[in-house]
This record gives sequence, C-alpha cells and structure tokens, in this order.
Amino acid sequence: MKKSLLLTAILGFMIIYPVKPQGLLNKVKKAVSKEISEITGEDNSKKSSKPGPEPACACDDAKLIVELGGGLNLEYSEISITMNDDGSILLKDRINSKYYIAKDGNTQGPFDADDPRVKAFEIENAERFKEDKKADWSTRYPDFISRSGEKYLIKHNGKSYGPYALIGDFTITKSKEKFAAIVTENVIMTEEEGKKMEEALKNAKTDQERMELSMAYSQQISQKMLQDGGASSIQPKIISNMPVATFDPVNLMGARLNNKVKLDDILVIAVDKILDLQGSTVMKLTESSYNSSAMFVSSSNDRYATYNYGKLTFSDNTSLSELFNPYLLNTGGKVYLTYMYYSPGKNAIMQCAVPF
Repeated sequence: MKKSLLLTAILGFMIIYPVKPQGLLNKVKKAVSKEISEITGEDNSKKSSKPGPEPACACDDAKLIVELGGGLNLEYSEISITMNDDGSILLKDRINSKYYIAKDGNTQGPFDADDPRVKAFEIENAERFKEDKKADWSTRYPDFISRSGEKYLIKHNGKSYGPYALIGDFTITKSKEKFAAIVTENVIMTEEEGKKMEEALKNAKTDQERMELSMAYSQQISQKMLQDGGASSIQPKIISNMPVATFDPVNLMGARLNNKVKLDDILVIAVDKILDLQGSTVMKLTESSYNSSAMFVSSSNDRYATYNYGKLTFSDNTSLSELFNPYLLNTGGKVYLTYMYYSPGKNAIMQCAVPF
C-alpha cells in the first residue's frame, strides 16, 4: 500500500509541476523508474548484466554435457564432478547433497546418496583408480593374480605366468587385452626368514656367536641363489602378453607401468622419459612433466600433454587453460584428447575434443 501511495504522489507531482527545470524532471523520472522496478520485482541493472566471457579453452564445436540452468537450477560453484570411463559424470549439489548423472547431454536426477545408481557409479570409479595400494596383489586383481604358496601366479587369457616371489607393479588395459607386470622370480630371503635372522642376531650373546651366525646365513643365501637359478632369478624383469625388453633397474629407477597415458596401451613412465614395453624411448620428459597430475601420449607417439590445475600443456609448448576432466576417447576409430569446461554464456558444462 505504501508503495502504491508513493507512486501516485510522484505521478501527481509530475502533472502539477510540468514546467519545472529538466534536471528535476530527470530526477523524478528516475525515481518513478526505480519505484516501478521495486513494485514489479524487476531490476533493470540486473537485466543489463551479462555473463562472463567464455574460457580460453572454449571451442566452436563444443559438445553439451549438462545444462545447469532450467530444471536443474545448479550453481557451477556449488557442484563437485566425478567422471567414469564411459564418459558419464556424477554431479553433486553441495548445497542440498543431491546427485545428478549426465551423459551425452542427458541428465537424470536428483538422486539421494544411497540411490543404487549413485552407489554403482562411485563403485565403478573407485575400481578404476584402485586407490588401496597397500592391499595384496591377489586382492586388488583377483581375476588375474592368485597365490601359489608363498608366491604369485598371473593368469591372462588362459595362459599362466610364474610363480613369482614378488610383484613390483601390475597393470592391465581397459579392454583387458594387454597386461604387463614387473616381477621377481625369487628372493634371497622371505620376510619370515628375515625376521628370524634378525631375532637370532639380536639374541646372540657374544660377538663370536654373532659372527658365526652371519657366516652361516651368508652361506645359506649363496646356496639358495645357486639352487634357484643364480643372480638372474633375483633381478626384476618385465613380463607381458606382448613382446618386452630386458628391464634395467639402474636406468629405470622409479619407473612405473602406466595404462592411462595412452589409450588402451601400456607404457613405462621413468623420471626423464616415456618408453614402450620393447624398451624404445617414446618421449623425453622434463621434471615438471613427470610430476604432473595427469599425462597423455598421442596414438602416433609424436606428442604428449600434461595436466595441472586446470591447464593442459602440450609438448610443443602450446597450452589450454580453465578446463577440467581431461581424458582419452576413441570415437569412430579416431583418438581424441577430450576435456570439459564451464560456459558462463550457456550456463552449461561443455566438452571439446582435440585429435590426438
């Protein structure tokens, strides 16, 4: 009621004093405009505001992943995103703890945290990353690795490999067609034997007794090495269902097998280079590249990209920024390095694909 009376008074003032100076008339017009905006709930200043610019990584042929406006009414700054290998993404609205699943521009939800679709998505994602690095190999890869007494057996496509005393690393491609492992056939001493030796030396009463025990264990170790196949049997090596090179633990100190940097393939990532399983150097690496949170190698082995804090940097020193969730995708027989970004203009999460 008060607003209506005020509007009537202002309009009456304009009618009664039509010949007042232009400055006063402009002030009155502004007051009327503001009052009308307040009454109708419209704010002209907000209407004139524009969304921020598109990020530097935006592309002309971007694919819509999920539109945040409309029925979803999600705030980009208030969602967390998790991705699966099939290209679907799980969005969590941190404001109300609701979940949405989006793929190829179609979005389902909201779901509660205990919804089977949300749980299945999270289980698949956890399986993808296998974060429990301390678990036994046979527990982490029960379909491929089993125990044979104190040693491991590896089975793949009906063929057995082993037994091995140690598995230093194991990986298998997404298609399950290729696997590789860094293994050691024998160890000089098992963990249990090592504990017994330490206990015996610790309980020795004299230096002479300690020396005699040490000589006895040295002789035992030498005999075991001869029986088990010599020094070569205690050296780590790479095994695979593909041709492999001799593993050089000196030159490949800290090297790890990786099934994610190249689509459906396995490479060896060392501190200063990337190698294939045949021992050929695919790429030289800088220290910053090795320490990146993600790395990708092209299908033709002619370039690579690293990802850190929303930025993709290619080996030719070009880069793309303000993006997230980069991953490799095979579409129509061609490999692409895809990534997502937020479009303020569309209020949507979009995806670009770079031939790779």
